[in-house]
Amino acid sequence: MKDKRILYVSSEVIPYLPETELSSTAFNVAKYAHSKGVQTRIFMPRFGVINERRHQLHEVIRLSGMNLIINDMDMPLIIKVASIPKERMQVYFIDNDEYFKRKAIYTDEDDKLFADNDERMIFFAKGVIETVKKLNWAPDIIHVHGWMASLLPLYLREFYKEEPLFNESKIVTSLYNNEFPGELNGDLLKKVRFDKVDNETTSHLENPSHENILRNAVLNSDAVIKGSADFSEDFDKFLADSNVTILDHQPEEYLTEAYLDFYKQNVLELQDS
Repeated sequence: MKDKRILYVSSEVIPYLPETELSSTAFNVAKYAHSKGVQTRIFMPRFGVINERRHQLHEVIRLSGMNLIINDMDMPLIIKVASIPKERMQVYFIDNDEYFKRKAIYTDEDDKLFADNDERMIFFAKGVIETVKKLNWAPDIIHVHGWMASLLPLYLREFYKEEPLFNESKIVTSLYNNEFPGELNGDLLKKVRFDKVDNETTSHLENPSHENILRNAVLNSDAVIKGSADFSEDFDKFLADSNVTILDHQPEEYLTEAYLDFYKQNVLELQDS
């Protein structure tokens, strides 16, 4: 795996957000891969709760400045970067004042999902891909963590399918049971289709519950990892029937080595269909 390139895209990463199963797994896996000579890049949203001064975030002018079209609106893309202390690992932050300046992550003070979480997901997916294009950094593996990042596989398969930088990239999605109640904005599918993004998997986005969003990500990925131990019986059956290469949930003490072995033995060996 030495000198392979892995792009980690996560909704949450420690130390920038509180420690959760998602934020710690995304960090620890990237850290371990980096320590083994893998070239890594980490991307996450620049949520307003992140203390920019404490974590020494700074804007990368050469990467910022483009507008992304989200549901027929021009939304400025701002890229910030920081280094994780002691690890010599760079983290890129996708930012936009309209979507990420608020001092919260997914929900308001009444614990209700933000109505624009759907657009935030689209902006994050497109922002990551456009930034990687500017970096001209072709990843061997793109590893996605968390539902906020889970439109990335679909956009890579459809919106960016003619982009040669990602021709050889394998997509891995880690699944977590950090579900939210109810559904996201019912217009999610319409906004995705505005980008001419449509395949048989987008039917799951008609009712954008947490599980349906994950279903869409699974069907646009080359492989999936169970980042959490327990999912619903229906979802487990869906996974079993999906014909996607799966790594079962791993105990914390074996997790990092198991992921790297999975990349090497299962993901990189996958043949393009």
